[in-house]
Amino acid sequence: MIRKHNFSAGPAAIPSEVLMRAQAELLDWNQKGLSIMEMSHRSKEFIAVAQKSEFDLRQLLNVPSNYKVLFLQGGATSQFGMIPLNLARADQATAYIETGMWSSKAIVEGKRYSQLEVIASAADSQYRSVPERSELKLGCDVAYLHYASNETVGGLCFDYVPQIGDVPVIADMSSDILSKEIDVSSFGMIYAGAQKNIGPAGLTVAIIREDLLGKAQDITPKMYNYKIHADAESMSNTPPTFAWYLSGLVFEWLLEQGGVAAIEQVNKRKAAKLYQAIDATGFYKNSIALNNRSIMNVPFNIHDAKLESIFLEQATAADLLNLKGHKAVGGMRASIYNAVAEESVDSLVSFMHDFERRHG
Repeated sequence: MIRKHNFSAGPAAIPSEVLMRAQAELLDWNQKGLSIMEMSHRSKEFIAVAQKSEFDLRQLLNVPSNYKVLFLQGGATSQFGMIPLNLARADQATAYIETGMWSSKAIVEGKRYSQLEVIASAADSQYRSVPERSELKLGCDVAYLHYASNETVGGLCFDYVPQIGDVPVIADMSSDILSKEIDVSSFGMIYAGAQKNIGPAGLTVAIIREDLLGKAQDITPKMYNYKIHADAESMSNTPPTFAWYLSGLVFEWLLEQGGVAAIEQVNKRKAAKLYQAIDATGFYKNSIALNNRSIMNVPFNIHDAKLESIFLEQATAADLLNLKGHKAVGGMRASIYNAVAEESVDSLVSFMHDFERRHG
């Protein structure tokens, strides 16, 4: 079996070691005679799996004890509505920073359930840099401040946490969670779809400060109420058990790599190699401001756009998969999440040099 180089933005690469372990355990988990995906979520065996995965995630991110960790269904997109329903009154102001596709989608949904104000936007820079701290100004009685720490489509990331006083900061970290060290106590809530840097699609992780729970609007459906899930330890309904189990294996794998601090150094090294190849001669280009370049999602173009389709065709033939940029922006994009090996980035860089030599 040949494993090719997968640069998909999501569902994304999962560590080979995790997949092989899951494969070995698929039919007979822990000599129980059945698969983990066939087990009751209320069995003592699965509850132990769930508790271990939460413990490992808390260890990886150093999550304080006054935060709840939830394992939810519905994807990060469901959180766009759940956040205002749970954390703001319908007549209360909420503040959002707009930096690209996913923060824009969160804004559209947030307006349905709160008095939303976009307090800063990257539109003026054509989404090439995030707003400056000095641009962030809040009115009174703001329930929370929401932003996307890393825009998957545009490869634009924040180089600071936009904190303003004691207003709870809500961060969509779907594409950069676990990629670098963070101070969880700086946030009221962090959420992330699993399918980029945690595990398979079908699971969403939410880390919420306890004092923010129990304030849901009356119209909030039961299964959209964070407190319901927190009180039931994410077992108020049948959770996505197989995705939860696989994510737990990824957490174990990360700990074996040395944790988030160690993987951050690998991620920075991978990104530096790729950006160096892009910046070297002008054949390739990335328009994002240097201090806002993502180390997870790296979009790039070729100076002659006619060459891009040729690049993608030949890259695929060279076992470099899923490099086509999002349809909204075109070009190419390499998503180099934790599970993308440095050797894969080296192979991409080598191909880029060779392609430039042949077509430059």
